Amino acid sequence: MLNKTMQHLGEERSVIRELFEYGNGRKKIVGEENVFDFSIGNPSVPTPDFVQKEIRRLIDTVPPEVLHGYTSAPGAQEVRKAVSDHIETKFGVPMSANLVYMTCGAAASIAIAVEALCEEGDEFVTVAPFYPEYRIYVEGSGAKLVVSQSDEKFHLDIEALDKAVGKHTKAVIINSPNNPTGAVLSAEELKALSALLEKKSLEKGETIFLIADEPYRELTYGAEVPFPMNFYHDTILCYSFSKSLSLAGERIGYIAVSPFACHADDLFSAVCGAGRRLGFVCAPALFQRVCAASLGKSCDVEKYRANRDLLYGALTSLGYECVPPEGAFYLFVKALEENAVAFSERAKKYELLLVPSDSFGVGGYVRISYCVPRAVIERSFPAFKKLYEEYRPRSL
Repeated sequence: MLNKTMQHLGEERSVIRELFEYGNGRKKIVGEENVFDFSIGNPSVPTPDFVQKEIRRLIDTVPPEVLHGYTSAPGAQEVRKAVSDHIETKFGVPMSANLVYMTCGAAASIAIAVEALCEEGDEFVTVAPFYPEYRIYVEGSGAKLVVSQSDEKFHLDIEALDKAVGKHTKAVIINSPNNPTGAVLSAEELKALSALLEKKSLEKGETIFLIADEPYRELTYGAEVPFPMNFYHDTILCYSFSKSLSLAGERIGYIAVSPFACHADDLFSAVCGAGRRLGFVCAPALFQRVCAASLGKSCDVEKYRANRDLLYGALTSLGYECVPPEGAFYLFVKALEENAVAFSERAKKYELLLVPSDSFGVGGYVRISYCVPRAVIERSFPAFKKLYEEYRPRSL
């Protein structure tokens, strides 16, 4: 009577969401100040003033029937033009507004991109650790997700990718800066990846695409984030303003199809068709216009840097092993036992909500979202100390 797959997805929330809801329940019982919720990537840095001012300006100056009415299915033409001009100016890619599709955030962007490409028997390759919902988008389209492991520093392992990319590969999905590790792919890594995909496309006899998931592009701590279209022609860029402008709840982003892609216009038509089939036409009209006026800007990233440095310094001084993040707002910490799920469960005893790494495609780590108020981090140190000493008792 029901689609059992959909029912299961509705009943079984992601591990991240499950922890988030658990935390909401615990706050009601023990008090919000006593729960250290590092589960979800919900930006804590305030939405910038220029965004708030633009919202007010639009409300005061644009007629409501225009501001709140439907735009064209791919987005308002002037907004798409602003996005394409931004990409051309900042990254030197001759982008066309007719290759830009406004979306309901990065999640919709990835789902649309996969749906636009997927044919029967296709595989999509991604690199672990990866955002868990990739599996939902890929398998929901009828394709198979193939997971390639990263190297020991959580950067691309080209030899492993060489083995993972095969005759059924339709696309490779990358995420830089990475959720959950904070790793940023270098230009050298993108060059090597591009060479591999060009070789594999020749062997296959048809194009293998690159899907670049970039909601954290502006959130870096000195690392340069190379623009994928400048390295590989057949790139589909998926972007969100959720993190850069602290607009997670507004669900706004875009897809940009590389003008260098083979049959770029046909590829964009497939994107439009996928958006139509999935019900993602006409992204929120007000925030399309807000974001058009905010391109290339970001919230105060230095506040995330301060949180990163505080948390990284405190945990490593206690004895935890952590991956130094180059971007995003997550700390990837080695669990104190092989079973990360068991470690995460034990952390709950101290009201620490840490996401086990298993759903990210690797074992033995937990993800800590440090996009929280600084006071939460400071109050959590005694709990982290007790958790560490439970595993590594200090001799008297």
